[in-house]
Amino acid sequence: MDINLSLFLLSGVGISITVILIPGPITAATIAKGYSNRNAGIMIAAGHAVVEIPLIAAIYLGFDCFISAPQVVKAIYIVGALMLFYLGFKMLRNASNVYIKEGGLPTSSLITGIVLTGTNPAFYLWWVFIGMAWIVGATKFGLKGIILFTVLHWLCDLAWCEFLSVGAFKSRHWLSLKAQRIVFRICALVLIGFGAWFGINVFL
Repeated sequence: MDINLSLFLLSGVGISITVILIPGPITAATIAKGYSNRNAGIMIAAGHAVVEIPLIAAIYLGFDCFISAPQVVKAIYIVGALMLFYLGFKMLRNASNVYIKEGGLPTSSLITGIVLTGTNPAFYLWWVFIGMAWIVGATKFGLKGIILFTVLHWLCDLAWCEFLSVGAFKSRHWLSLKAQRIVFRICALVLIGFGAWFGINVFL
């Protein structure tokens, strides 16, 4: 592989790791789902990819101007805020039933990944205003560069989500039921907090 391409992909992996370590709705949901499904992270990452890969393709093809249009951004913030409020409050309400429910999130981990990614305005804005620099860089290496960059970025997402879900699943053996309920309530408050932040940004 060309040394320049290797260095570029290495930088892409570095920025991907930096981004996924920032707590967000996907992190909270993956931990919540992990309590009942050891490998929930795989399907959540797959759901994330269902939204992310077409977005990368759209930016590559020049549709980033549409995505960053003020009206579109505002609509994404509104939908995202409403969805996170709904899921957060539903999870908070069901926290007492943590042992038999999945915190009020969609039953399918795949759908959870799609919904929380597709309604997260920060996700779109990051790709349009920051991630686009890596997409532009990947185009210098042709279609191969775009594909390799996309695959490596997603593998970072996959590894992190699976790490979170496996960790949450294993913690059931040493966390009391009360502690698990506390974790669920914290995850719910994270979703509600991001919903509030998205809602505030509509008026900024």
